Amino acid sequence: MNPITLFLVVVCLALGAASIQFSIFLGVPLIVLGVVIALSLKMANTWQRFVILRAGHLHGVKGPGLFLIFPIIDTVVAVIDERIQTTSILAEQALTKDTVPVNVDAIIFWKVHNAEAAALTITNYREAIDRISQTSLREMIGSTALSVLLSDRQQADQRLSNEIAAKTREWGITVLSVEIRDVAIPVELQDAMSRQAQAEREKEARVILGSAEAEVAAKFVEAARTYASDPAALQLRAMNIIYETTKERGATILMPSSMVDSMDPSGPLALAIAASGGVDGGGGRKAAAPAKTAVPTSGRRRRAKP
Repeated sequence: MNPITLFLVVVCLALGAASIQFSIFLGVPLIVLGVVIALSLKMANTWQRFVILRAGHLHGVKGPGLFLIFPIIDTVVAVIDERIQTTSILAEQALTKDTVPVNVDAIIFWKVHNAEAAALTITNYREAIDRISQTSLREMIGSTALSVLLSDRQQADQRLSNEIAAKTREWGITVLSVEIRDVAIPVELQDAMSRQAQAEREKEARVILGSAEAEVAAKFVEAARTYASDPAALQLRAMNIIYETTKERGATILMPSSMVDSMDPSGPLALAIAASGGVDGGGGRKAAAPAKTAVPTSGRRRRAKP
């Protein structure tokens, strides 16, 4: 009983009880009026619809607000909630298209858009929603491969929503959406899929490493050509290598003599002159003059004779 009806009934009964002490003809009608109000005055909230039958035939759907019914001949057969409802469904050990057993947990969002159809077309629409959702979920799993079910859940959600909506539309029920919350697969299959994914990642890593090696080799070839055409660049690179190796503090560096020789500008210069080759007036090549090298002696310097 709603608060308004309860208040009116209490007032009528209280007045009738108080008036019956003075006059029975005044108190009894008030008590009868209170009983009639209790049976006839109804109130529906904004989300509720009352389906009323009069003498067994559909009289109408009332609500929201206050409304009156005739006692005895009018009957409220259903109170329909038109708010959005949720139903959880679970499919255990359902076989996918590639015969893999999975446990799928999903949730359905739905609402009643036609209270009359929901009350008169089916006995219990809530139980029917649960049953038909279970069946549709298993049918969808059986016609879908495991890889598709795991990788493209949105497509599975949309397909399942369309199937359930088509079956429940005539009951006055609208399926808003279906969301698959979890897909559980056997532990043995999880290990196999994990090893497969690891192997694929290793394969991709090796391909990337090979591509990087090819690019590095190409850059080395390009650098070698640059050093071959410009000895000064090779000398600067050698100086940079020596600097990089001596940056660490407390480190002992063993430097080969060939690296020190590469620091001498006369060596690369002589190689360049020898490679280019001068031509004398007679058409023959000129011999490159040998470089003079200072040789340290004990306390004095002396030049090597050409």
